[in-house]
Amino acid sequence: MRVLIVNTSERAGGAAVAAKRLMEALNNNGVKAKMLVRDKETEQITVVGLPHNWWQQWHFLWERMVIYARERFSKRHLFEIDIANTGADITGLHEFKEADIIHLHWINQGMLSLAGIRKILDSGKPVVWTMHDIWPATAICHLTLGCRKFEDRCHHCRLLPGGGSDRDLSASVWNRKRRTLDNRSVAFVACSKWLASEARKSALLAGQQVTSIPNPIDTHVFCPGDRRQARLDNSLPQDRRIILFVSQRATNPLKGMDYLVEACNLLAASHPEMRGNTAVAILGGHAEELEGRLPFDTYPIGYVSDTRRIVQLYRAANLFVLPSLSENLPNTIMEAMACGVPCVGFKVGGIPEMIDHLRNGYVAAYRDAADLAKGIRWALDEAEPDSLAAEAQRKVQGSYSQASVSLRYIEVYNQATAFKRYKI
Repeated sequence: MRVLIVNTSERAGGAAVAAKRLMEALNNNGVKAKMLVRDKETEQITVVGLPHNWWQQWHFLWERMVIYARERFSKRHLFEIDIANTGADITGLHEFKEADIIHLHWINQGMLSLAGIRKILDSGKPVVWTMHDIWPATAICHLTLGCRKFEDRCHHCRLLPGGGSDRDLSASVWNRKRRTLDNRSVAFVACSKWLASEARKSALLAGQQVTSIPNPIDTHVFCPGDRRQARLDNSLPQDRRIILFVSQRATNPLKGMDYLVEACNLLAASHPEMRGNTAVAILGGHAEELEGRLPFDTYPIGYVSDTRRIVQLYRAANLFVLPSLSENLPNTIMEAMACGVPCVGFKVGGIPEMIDHLRNGYVAAYRDAADLAKGIRWALDEAEPDSLAAEAQRKVQGSYSQASVSLRYIEVYNQATAFKRYKI
């Protein structure tokens, strides 16, 4: 079986990380998998970049220009919307022709257009589409944030000027997506049970197969190690309990740093001894902008792409906190747990599926800084650390290992192939 995994980027973003890990998991378990990307960043031979041409560079810009014009020249939500009005035609590529299965992942920002997706669906090859967010089941947004219009049809979109209209950009893209999927079959896979449940409610995906399979992780790479050495190598203190926060952009408000700041302030006020024995390490772009906001010693690490160093930083931590306001199945929680680090996060999206409350971490009430503080205090001072670490590792080994995830995907591939033959 030959599988072609299609994703916009090779390395940037959570979807790229998950897609590449899946490719490696499949190759390690008897499937010949390649990855096709727009943004190729390494020399890895199993990752293929799109052929370079002048128009390819303009797909992203043209899509933004159309959105900008339809938003009445406002930049407010310019990068929260994707309309897939332009993109590459991959059906003529050698990698496409030799593949038995086409596996789409995150294909936005000019990678594929809806017309290109329709051409893929009409090629006769079985298509699997892993949803890393809700965009395949809505018109233009990646996060619904309480909006339920996708259950019927998207229109009057909150992301458009004046709240949109009955025939706004979301309505027109919704109709184009509906025509793309009409009388065509796609095996949709959501990375969390929560996202699968949301996707099944979408009128766009009515009649389509939607299942749930988590992302895989290589537990030979992400695993516990020497905490003292990890801190020494990264200039982190040996005499502090370290809380780790990770985000591609640390200042992204949806990642919840404001709630972590508030929770830490509550802890410092009620447990003043924590000021002297607790520190916060921040991994991600713009981390330096957060210095001075927290009551504990803060170590802004900045953006890191080297996997070995990322593993070291997890190993250096006593606790990982991710107070995101919207999440699917965050790779960061999986990575921390694989390294034996307990986690604290809000009850949102797929996070409660990952963190088993009071076993390998703490699930705090949504947007509740006081409960977040309670969870941090429990993990650092009340729970038994070795038990938390063991339970975190056990969860990852049982649910997210390469072998277990790849076997579930192979089953989906076989079902999609059988269904395609039956239809023919």
